[in-house]
Amino acid sequence: MARVRKGLTIISICALALTACAKTDEPGAAQSPGQQQGPVKIGISLPLTGDFSEPGKGIQEGYKVWADQVNARGGLLGRKVELIFRDDASDPNRVSSDYESLITQDKVDLVFGPFSSRLVIPAAKVAESYGMLFVEPAGAAAEVFEQGFKRLFYAAPAIASDHYNYLADYITKLPAGQRPKTAAYASLDDPFAQGTAYGLRDKLAAAGVRTVVDEVYPPETTDFAPIAAKIAAAKPDLVVGGTQFEDSVGLVRALQELKVQPKLAAFSTGPTLAEFPAAVKGAAEHILSPVGWSATATFTGNQEMVKRYKELFGGEANEDAANGYTVGQIVEAAVNAVKCVDPAKECQDKLTEHIRQGTFDTVVGPLSFDDKGRPEQAHMIQQYVDGKVEIVLPEQARTASIVYPKQEW
Repeated sequence: MARVRKGLTIISICALALTACAKTDEPGAAQSPGQQQGPVKIGISLPLTGDFSEPGKGIQEGYKVWADQVNARGGLLGRKVELIFRDDASDPNRVSSDYESLITQDKVDLVFGPFSSRLVIPAAKVAESYGMLFVEPAGAAAEVFEQGFKRLFYAAPAIASDHYNYLADYITKLPAGQRPKTAAYASLDDPFAQGTAYGLRDKLAAAGVRTVVDEVYPPETTDFAPIAAKIAAAKPDLVVGGTQFEDSVGLVRALQELKVQPKLAAFSTGPTLAEFPAAVKGAAEHILSPVGWSATATFTGNQEMVKRYKELFGGEANEDAANGYTVGQIVEAAVNAVKCVDPAKECQDKLTEHIRQGTFDTVVGPLSFDDKGRPEQAHMIQQYVDGKVEIVLPEQARTASIVYPKQEW
């Protein structure tokens, strides 16, 4: 049940058929002190349209699953959760005004972060100016943590430049005769996407892998043939894409059409989505991608999240949904620990300090943070093997051995 007005969608979690909510509204029903205070309002701006709409909707679904489950447990400190969503249309200026109005007009108790480093930075500046805790699901670029934010925490295993650490370690430890000698990089002009690709580039360059192509393209790019042609001419051993979804598909299809045959191909974000194999028309086999979450993992709440996601949305959960859900888990744990949930500075300070000092059990594993809000863990590496997503790195988490070199396109 949703009401829409000029980009604002108010989601009533009770509309997701939670009978516990319905019963408290019956005439004469006894209400707890928390219920008498009204719902905990959480303000969120997401790119539900525009360049980042695909992952933005995934984050939104993760937030909804978390809210559904926390309400089934009785809410936060006895108050049901109400999520207030706005669509920033992937626009950094719009995301700022969204959070400004959520805080000053909607009087939200908490804010959760948007998707993309490009949107996280301006959003966090607003939250910081109002003294609000800001846990975010998808702002991993190094520059996010160079702004001096005191209340920002990134709810995932690693920042962008560290996403490929396990792969970099694998490649640099290969025997000299097997190790790739040249690499081509193509990246979306986006801090997160570039961070993933260039984090790997810098580590491999230090190990002697020569960069032969380094292309950055704007978000509106739809024709990837010119970039693919440059890569084809360079004949690299390794192709790396700093990508989201649509551009990862465009790059792979363009490389496939030109029969570019690297020994290894890695792309961020896109290959982690269930739609990827069909979108690249059979070219997914042996593509690698950093991934911060696995549907088969037994981390706290993961199997319950996967099950409830399918019940609510009819499909399989993905990493974006898991990252949104993780934000909720961290904030819920902090609220329960410090026993407050309101926008007052004292409460927001308590929540912030608890997260800064704690370690949290989440669907992506245990998470802790450094003094800049950076997570202190690492991403796994997934690969399509015989048409199935497998975890191939690190060794202690793998479900299959890495295939190298990859099959030809």
